[in-house]
Amino acid sequence: MIESSRSGTTLLHFEDEQATAERIAGAGNLELLRIERHRFPDGEIKLRLPSRLPLRLAVLRTLNNPNDKLLELMLLAQTARDAGVKHLTLLAPYLAYMRQDIAFEPGEAISQRIVGRFLANLFDAVITVDPHLHRVATLQEAVPAANTLVLSAAAALSDLIAQQHGAALLVGPDEESAQWVAKAASRHGFDHAVCRKVRHGDRSVSIELPAASISGRAVVLLDDVASTGHTLAHAAELLLAAGAASIDVAVTHALFESGAIALLKAAGVSQIWSTDCVAHSSNAISMAEPLAQALSLLESAAAGQYRD
Repeated sequence: MIESSRSGTTLLHFEDEQATAERIAGAGNLELLRIERHRFPDGEIKLRLPSRLPLRLAVLRTLNNPNDKLLELMLLAQTARDAGVKHLTLLAPYLAYMRQDIAFEPGEAISQRIVGRFLANLFDAVITVDPHLHRVATLQEAVPAANTLVLSAAAALSDLIAQQHGAALLVGPDEESAQWVAKAASRHGFDHAVCRKVRHGDRSVSIELPAASISGRAVVLLDDVASTGHTLAHAAELLLAAGAASIDVAVTHALFESGAIALLKAAGVSQIWSTDCVAHSSNAISMAEPLAQALSLLESAAAGQYRD
């Protein structure tokens, strides 16, 4: 039986996110505890939480490859509540299932609404980075937890681009990227523009370039999420054909599937940069410090309600 201690905030994590957890804990001077996980031959999952837990507990789980992870969070949250934990915060640097915010065809599940409510029923607070919100204005509309906090990597990506190119042209691969491109561009006064995309399937898109001066420019394609790489690759090819001097890619969440990086390189992309919200070889920016600061802010507010 798990005995609930009465100590302060602790960051609980799974073994596959050990490195990320250590960076966040180091930035926020947090205690780390690890979850034991076992998968049975039939695919079922068993979790074991540490034997002593605090009243306020933060859980790190970035939700790339989300399906098993969502079940893990359900098992974890209920076990923590049974152990006496009063306040649970989910630290999800990448938040899955935010794209599907409307039913495009009759009978389609609106996964953002369903998964958002699921997480809100498990956690008192949710912290994430650059969630893919399009027709929904705030994270709390998508995930109606008591407290939500959104961080953005746009400034950090902009700083990195400024170190590489003093006068880059930032281009969003589609209209949905406009919010991140504008935010990143404003920090260093970059010129920016957005392409128009028509999606015909997961790996089939058509793109129209913006009416911008491209010839001779160092162009950086910037977006919140990259997965197959097809949209970015197509945009890169068109931009190079229009006379761009170079093409680099900067994204918050590197969800690159197998073959995506090779596809981008074949399209003429030089450098690929991402944050460590999702672990990938392209990681060039750590979000550990802002995540630790955000956690401290929310947990300080919670401490007034749940005092040891």
